[in-house]
Amino acid sequence: MAAMMFRRSRNVWSRWNKPSTAVSTRSMASKTPVGFIGLGNMGSPMAKNLVKNGYPVIATDLFPESCKELQDLGAHVVDSPADVAEKADRIITMLPSSPNVIEAYTGPNGILKKVKKGSLLIDSSTIDPAVSKEMAVAAEKMGAVFMDAPVSGGVGAANMGKLTFMVGGLQEEYNAAQELLSCMGANVVYCGQVGTGQAVKLCNNMMLAIGMIGTAETMNLGIRLGLDPKLLAKILNMSSGRCWSSDTYNPVPGVMEGVPSANNYQGGFGTTLMAKDLGLAQNTATNTKTPIPLGSLAHQIYRVMCSRGYANKDFSSVFQFLREEEEQ
Repeated sequence: MAAMMFRRSRNVWSRWNKPSTAVSTRSMASKTPVGFIGLGNMGSPMAKNLVKNGYPVIATDLFPESCKELQDLGAHVVDSPADVAEKADRIITMLPSSPNVIEAYTGPNGILKKVKKGSLLIDSSTIDPAVSKEMAVAAEKMGAVFMDAPVSGGVGAANMGKLTFMVGGLQEEYNAAQELLSCMGANVVYCGQVGTGQAVKLCNNMMLAIGMIGTAETMNLGIRLGLDPKLLAKILNMSSGRCWSSDTYNPVPGVMEGVPSANNYQGGFGTTLMAKDLGLAQNTATNTKTPIPLGSLAHQIYRVMCSRGYANKDFSSVFQFLREEEEQ
């Protein structure tokens, strides 16, 4: 296998002259090790799905305890991103924020310290598109390929391998990325150059936040008017107000099973992360002089929630936040 990896890396490096060769060589090396960095709520199930699809996984996380379940499934755990890069030439990162990504790629123990020429680096974190472009430039200087591939669908979709990936980067490398991402998602969509995947994700999450706040407000108003929340949700979901936050991820406890609102808003997509994503959307809107009045208001609501004890709860806890506000 080591010889196979060497041949693959050497041939992939020749992509600078022969792009088509790189793609075909990557495809031939489909079961060589895949690195995975970041085993949080999303990263852990994503990495598990790679293992279930027969890929040897080399993994690391800042918190060693996060690696245990994956290690029990047969993954090889190492100490740092640099160690991952030394052992694998296809690496996926799933990290909380732009600073985490910068550290994982360019830090003292980062991927680019030991990256192999021709390596494919896929970042599924949700970060500033400008940072994705910076990482792509840094990777190219080391002879590697960087692509941004943020996800949508939440922890439930990650567990079921039904995420949506929004991919930005070299089009000739898309097939190689798609091979891996298809093991973790039901939809893998090429968006354009590096950074476009992040652009789509920020637009999606701004819409998601606005929709969740609207759903929470609507459900709260209906309850105050004496409506049964299950009945109200049922009618909304067969009417024009239907949305993902109402029919798949309802924020009201007792309306749906298997969602964070049924578990005291534990798990899922944290309020802190939503506030972070909305901050990124706000920054990009400011830079492009794009008016986003509802997006800006959503950002402020989630920032206030973070300061009121909701930081570690799922973002659907905005329903609980509104209920508490009315009691003050």
